[in-house]
Amino acid sequence: MEELEEGQARADFAHLTPDHVLDLVEAALGQRCSGLCRPLTSYINRVYELELEGGSRVVAKFYRPGRWSLDALQDEQDFLAELGADELPVILPLPGLDGQTLHCHDGNYFAIYPKRGGRALDEPDEQQWLETGRLLGRVHVVGSRHQTRDRIVMRPDASTEDHIQYLLDAHLTRPDLHARFEAAVDEVLDRIEPLFDDVEYLRIHGDLHRNNMLWRPGEPLALIDFDDMAEGPAVQDLWMLLPGRAVDARRELQWLLEGYETFRPFRRTELRLVEPLRFMRMIHYLAWCGHQQEDGGFARLSPDWGTESFWQTEIHDIIQQGHAIRQALEQG
Repeated sequence: MEELEEGQARADFAHLTPDHVLDLVEAALGQRCSGLCRPLTSYINRVYELELEGGSRVVAKFYRPGRWSLDALQDEQDFLAELGADELPVILPLPGLDGQTLHCHDGNYFAIYPKRGGRALDEPDEQQWLETGRLLGRVHVVGSRHQTRDRIVMRPDASTEDHIQYLLDAHLTRPDLHARFEAAVDEVLDRIEPLFDDVEYLRIHGDLHRNNMLWRPGEPLALIDFDDMAEGPAVQDLWMLLPGRAVDARRELQWLLEGYETFRPFRRTELRLVEPLRFMRMIHYLAWCGHQQEDGGFARLSPDWGTESFWQTEIHDIIQQGHAIRQALEQG
């Protein structure tokens, strides 16, 4: 999620020409590139695939300036290093000539990763659900060892209220719908905030869906893209993997938890947070889009974002999610 500090401007990536990217990667790694520099899809950062002399390929991720603090960027690098030290299947950034994995040039930070192929796990079977659960249990064992320096805390009275305040202060809602939006989100916040009072917070992936898991036959599942790591409840890294709402995916959820508890106890009371977390993700995404709308590319991809009909639909969906939260809590 976007975390711009006051006074920071939106990044301009115009300087990242292919030649400049090649020069920076060569200087960081002390290795020559073949000349291949292919941009990869990324809505926030700038990501490129490059080929080193000898044929191996790497992926360079240039972080959007102003999004995260240096401490927050280092949080991601440190978490990956700890996971790798525990032999978990994550893709570790390559150290440069200085031994560091986070590189900087003219105030722009970037990291370089070995390229790894694979595909998303579209339809897991029982054994793959169990494997996924075991993997997440091990990740959370590492994540529970200490807190982050400067990452968002996934609480409705912290990150979610911040995102709502941004949307309101930036006047991104339509003027005639401003009050309706504020009333809708406030009603949900009042209901869900007490649910998070006694929750354990640990370092988590934060944006774990099936596209952020790589599968290759005969190899363990691998987790990728820790860009949105956060401090949050363990269940945040589980619910988005399910093929529907938890009430409709009881079998898959049970397999997931069975695997998870091989390595770490899971507090079943956290399951009541699934629908509140879904609401929080809706708000996070709205705020993310609000920041991205300043980018001309986003405007071309989402020309209807911010229109009256768009906000009417969003308010309706928020109200409906409030009903789903109330129903889930009543059903226990």
